[in-house]
Amino acid sequence: MAGTPTVYLLWHVHHRAEEGGAVRHFAEPDDYWSDEEEGDDPKHLGTYSSREAAQGRIERARQLPGFADEPDCFYIQESVLDEDEWPDGFVEA
Repeated sequence: MAGTPTVYLLWHVHHRAEEGGAVRHFAEPDDYWSDEEEGDDPKHLGTYSSREAAQGRIERARQLPGFADEPDCFYIQESVLDEDEWPDGFVEA
């Protein structure tokens, strides 16, 4: 939809240690994954009007307890306002 604003949702995932103690983090910026059933803890840090504003929040959050432990586990999700997600429903496997 032309002219519809885009917003940027910022997420951070605190990943729980796997069996053996290793913690797997995001391999690159768009490598988002989370397994809440295994104890991963995703957090929505905010919704921003630009990617740059979301990036600024990442830099500030990296200085804070918890976030500093996993400085590469942030993900910026682009979303268009008033656009349906999952318009065809879903099927459980």
